[in-house]
Amino acid sequence: MIDFGIKDIIDILLVALLLYYVYRLMKESGTINIFYGIMAFTILWVFASEIFDMRLIGSILDKFMGIGLLILVILFQDQIKRFLVEMGSHRRWRFLRTLFHHHSEEDDKKHEWILAIVYACMSMSKSKTGALIVIEQTIPLDDYEKTGDIIDARINTRLIENIFFKNSPLHDGALIVAHGRLVSAGCILPVSHDSDVPRSLGLRHRSALGIAQACDAAAIVVSEETGRISFAHRGKLYTRLSSTDLEHRLNALTY
Repeated sequence: MIDFGIKDIIDILLVALLLYYVYRLMKESGTINIFYGIMAFTILWVFASEIFDMRLIGSILDKFMGIGLLILVILFQDQIKRFLVEMGSHRRWRFLRTLFHHHSEEDDKKHEWILAIVYACMSMSKSKTGALIVIEQTIPLDDYEKTGDIIDARINTRLIENIFFKNSPLHDGALIVAHGRLVSAGCILPVSHDSDVPRSLGLRHRSALGIAQACDAAAIVVSEETGRISFAHRGKLYTRLSSTDLEHRLNALTY
């Protein structure tokens, strides 16, 4: 008779939770196929070594598992860093704060600058002015901020519009928002090579998806061709957003 107790249940639940977090992280970063490959290799190793006791193939796979773990750490150091930051962030447990949360002056300031961004996007959408705005979350965007010009200004609708004005020297890059301020403009972002992105979407949309796959930041895109507003977060791109949809998504973010 198999001895199966409460410790085994907890063990299974913890492994399932870990696999879920890894799966979600790989999916958001656009490397989900690698996750499937790793899982297939692991299942093959377990069957060969533990279940069927195949000594030759088992010993070969054992060697690969030892070296492969080090290789995976090197290849996915950014994803591992993101995983650890998210797990250790107090913002992940914000539902506990909401139980004892009261309206504060900080909430008013947050709502004020969210509206400033929404109004700017609405105005640029009507005039078909291309724009790319990135909002920092738990993972710092210091490396991307350094690729542009530091402005460190209060979030203002007119200022955002002027940055993305067609003749502005900063209009081609991304504007980074962090800690309730406009931090840097004209920034260079990683470009997503996801094959699922429609060809009709340009470099701004691919850059927005790229930063959303690289970290937990959110990105807003205003199309220069159509004036439509898009939103990228957690490895997904949402297109054709209304001003109300955009405001709701920004309010749902953690800061």
